[in-house]
Amino acid sequence: MPYTRKPDPVDAIVVGLGATGGTAAKVLSEAGMKVVGFDRGPWLRAQDHYSGDELKFINRNYLWPDPKLFPRTLRHDEDSVAEVFPFSPTPQLVGGGTNHWAGWVPRPRESDFIQRSLHGDLDGANLADWPIRYEHLEPYLTKVEWEFGVSGIAGADKYEPFRSKGYPSQPLRPTRFGKRFYDACNKLGINGFPIPHAMVTNRHKGRDPFNTTSFWNQYGDPSTARSNTLTTFIPEAVATGNFELRPESFVREIKVGKDGRATGVVYIDPDGNEVQQDAEVVILSLGAIESARLMLMSKSPQFPDGLGNSSGQVGKNATFHEYLFAVGLFDQEIDDPLYGWTGNYISGGSFEFYETDESRGHIGGSLISASQTCHPINMVFPGRPTWGEGMKDADRNYFSFAMKIGLILHDMPVESNRVDLDPTVKDAWGLPVARITHKPHPNDVAMGKWQVDKNAEILQAAGARKTIPVYLQRMTGNTCHQHGTARMGTDPAKTVLNEWCQSHDVDNLFVVDGACFPTSTGVNPTLAMMANAWRCSEYIAEVYAKGREEHLKVG
Repeated sequence: MPYTRKPDPVDAIVVGLGATGGTAAKVLSEAGMKVVGFDRGPWLRAQDHYSGDELKFINRNYLWPDPKLFPRTLRHDEDSVAEVFPFSPTPQLVGGGTNHWAGWVPRPRESDFIQRSLHGDLDGANLADWPIRYEHLEPYLTKVEWEFGVSGIAGADKYEPFRSKGYPSQPLRPTRFGKRFYDACNKLGINGFPIPHAMVTNRHKGRDPFNTTSFWNQYGDPSTARSNTLTTFIPEAVATGNFELRPESFVREIKVGKDGRATGVVYIDPDGNEVQQDAEVVILSLGAIESARLMLMSKSPQFPDGLGNSSGQVGKNATFHEYLFAVGLFDQEIDDPLYGWTGNYISGGSFEFYETDESRGHIGGSLISASQTCHPINMVFPGRPTWGEGMKDADRNYFSFAMKIGLILHDMPVESNRVDLDPTVKDAWGLPVARITHKPHPNDVAMGKWQVDKNAEILQAAGARKTIPVYLQRMTGNTCHQHGTARMGTDPAKTVLNEWCQSHDVDNLFVVDGACFPTSTGVNPTLAMMANAWRCSEYIAEVYAKGREEHLKVG
């Protein structure tokens, strides 16, 4: 079909400019490749557009996708009718999820890469080993930490795997609720430590240190102390002169030639025109839901079931961390106030319960962390009345006397948990939206209950007079962590990508976001996703673009 215009071809296209797309843009353009990056959202500037406005950033769609323009649907099994539900939304703008994140950047563990070797076949799950190991990712974890000025203490986590370098920034100071957490950990013999944060605490690459605000988690940061790709990697890519950013440009299809190789993308520009951009390489980094959706929408005679989907695996084995927690309530007549709104969102965490202990009745485990209960309008207090005298009493009694200990649920991959195209619901451009089908594996339920109960015990040791558990009922996508819809692996019949996140079917198509994760890990995944995107982008620039091919060997 004719398009409004057809710009000159480039070396590489990056679709989606969040954590991984911003990383790819930086690495490729600094290597000398001509790159065009697309994001369907705007290009905001932190100091002009960000603040601590609770309504604007948390209750409205300033950062988040408008559900009327970009709906998603959710069903809990194959026999149910999907309903429109804002499942796992991520901010829709240049910088993506790194605009709203709290900035936790813990490292994955060595065990995360060999879940099937450790546990074999778990009934009802589809466990897999990764085609890479921790040692392949470690140099790139270090690169991201040092580029982002991550704060932390090397060695404070006694379960931390090998690291080649310490942290560039000192750890954040403990908050009042953090001190409660550390005291309880000491009583119980638990290794508590400051969770690494993408937050500079000393001057770093022209950015000033953290100003100790609590308007942090889910807010845009006007100070630029919190690291994100909007204020770091994207400007660095632009500064090379090799990177052109096209915001508010929605990519609707990946085109392929007669030889089955990707030729470029078709996108809708800010004026509503359809434009074709050709490139030698196409890189997807939209997040596991939208990358799978774009691949499934990109049908052609060569790929009638979606691009790169000869295995039928695109969209399957989707995993989504669920954030579960216990709330501890203290007594305002007896206890000192916690003042959760001062200091950072989380303060203190532990990997004490991360590795499998089958005496607990489940495999796997999770990172846990202590946190505030958010801000006044959106206070996290299960069962809190939403209006009237009851709400006022709850706020007076508990806003300064409550804290949480949460967990990142290490959910199991299940092949029937997937993303596909909804047969009836369309987006603002008339395109089928992503339909998520997800039912928790029994191990997810057992893991969540055991850890929530353990977190309640820690809160009691911290002095909480009452605890409120919040168990897993169903997946809601409340962490925005998405993985697994285009698994990487060595077998083209069972996986979508190879160890470089390169499509088995289409050699010049790469998917560098969390879609490539064979298993979800039990930690916030963004650091690992960025490190992996850096690793794969380096391969594209230094090996693939020069006409060579390499493969890794794992033990």
